[in-house]
Amino acid sequence: MALSLYVDTARWRAHQKSVIDQFPGIVPVCKGNGYGFGHERLAEETTRFGSDMLAVGTIYEAANIKDWFGGDLLVLTPFRRGEEPVPLPDRVIRSVSSVDGVYALVGARVVIECMSSMKRHGVKEEELGQLHAAIEDVRLEGFALHLPLDRTDGSDAVEEVISWMDRLRAARLPLHTMFVSHLKADELARLQQQFPQTRFRARIGTKLWLGDHDATEYRGAVLDVTPVVKGDRFGYRQQRAASDGWLVVVAGGTSHGVGLEAPKALHSMTSRAKGVARAGLATVNRNLSPFVWAGKQRWFAEPPHMQVSILFVPSEAEEPKVGDELVAILRHTTTQYDRIVDR
Repeated sequence: MALSLYVDTARWRAHQKSVIDQFPGIVPVCKGNGYGFGHERLAEETTRFGSDMLAVGTIYEAANIKDWFGGDLLVLTPFRRGEEPVPLPDRVIRSVSSVDGVYALVGARVVIECMSSMKRHGVKEEELGQLHAAIEDVRLEGFALHLPLDRTDGSDAVEEVISWMDRLRAARLPLHTMFVSHLKADELARLQQQFPQTRFRARIGTKLWLGDHDATEYRGAVLDVTPVVKGDRFGYRQQRAASDGWLVVVAGGTSHGVGLEAPKALHSMTSRAKGVARAGLATVNRNLSPFVWAGKQRWFAEPPHMQVSILFVPSEAEEPKVGDELVAILRHTTTQYDRIVDR
């Protein structure tokens, strides 16, 4: 009995191909928990569709994935002096976001990150003149721009990239390759047409692996079902049942990522109102679980345990049976499954 990730493999791979076809020279990204699939699985998929490069989040991920992927590995986290040394093969390319970092990586293969409107990290325009001497002692693989997802100010992503291309060209820096993130296919095509001598390579993770939501589904197996009547005490905290129904023990707890949620940016009044409503219910121990039974998301009977969750299913619903599987609406990047099932 497990929390399982079911994958419609043919559909998932068809979606991968559609993205690859839209973004020539794509650099697949495999970081964190491997977008819910795991590093080994995504390394295998990247090898299968023939990419020469795979982007990872950290040097530790590179050290792990190097045994599963034989091409170049691009580390997205920028190098910093004083970081822990990790033995890595020559096919690992380091991102660098400072002139000092370039100087510190003598002989290494590097991609230099430019400061975009994300304002997260990157070399600034006024520092470009210092790069001439710095890049003499490294193997420059290109420059990179990590762009924001939303542009609430109405600015244009392509224009931001063009602006940086102009700055780099004015500084007489080599523009053979530019790595970009969060561009649409038509935006990438516009750039490639305007700068035919530069190879634009899109670093893509979410859209590639998770773009077809119907290709994957999490399900938690029912381990036990116990009937309760209104007023019965149950659980670690011995709360009382609010009405008649069943306590349903389902595979999937905090160690799987169930009940753990990343903060969300709330833009509309509707989404903010829903957030306030959820917070109000939580104050009286009413928390909606990600598990669906009989067409409805069911409430946690109490906070999820380490490996299981206890749900309350009211008596007017159909009684779940041991061995049934409940669909679970979970975020791939924060979920650890027990098993993966290809269909």
